[in-house]
Amino acid sequence: MQENTNDTASRVNAIIERVGRSPEKLVPVLEAAQDEFHYLPEEVMMLVAEGLGVSPAKVYGVATFYAYFSLERKGKHVIRCCDGTACHVKGSMGVMKAIRDELGLKDGEKTTKDGKFSIETVYCLGACGLAPVVFVGDKVHGQSTPKTAVEFIKSIDD
Repeated sequence: MQENTNDTASRVNAIIERVGRSPEKLVPVLEAAQDEFHYLPEEVMMLVAEGLGVSPAKVYGVATFYAYFSLERKGKHVIRCCDGTACHVKGSMGVMKAIRDELGLKDGEKTTKDGKFSIETVYCLGACGLAPVVFVGDKVHGQSTPKTAVEFIKSIDD
């Protein structure tokens, strides 16, 4: 357990050194930490607070204010299914159901047991002309159907 804590501290310190060791860098440091750990565990937030010289309450406040940040562990690949008006009208719920079924996720589950995938519903990704839209990482998949969405998920290998 101690090695894990030391490893986490080393990784957070490396992020702070790379991004900048000042309170003004809080958001970019949290973004980099989330990229590194796939979420913001309490230990990481405490290390960020210490490293930037800000209070843990400030770090927690920022981490919970912005929807981008997650305090729950996410999978390596985060699938964001849009259910905004245009996507909903064009069948986003069927796309979401097909993906959840393919990943074996039951109601309320967001991350696969192997930690490979997480799924999130978002409301408007600004790509309404491509509805329904599914984002995986930074790749946009427009005019998705249940079949094309499952095919894409199956094509991700790592």
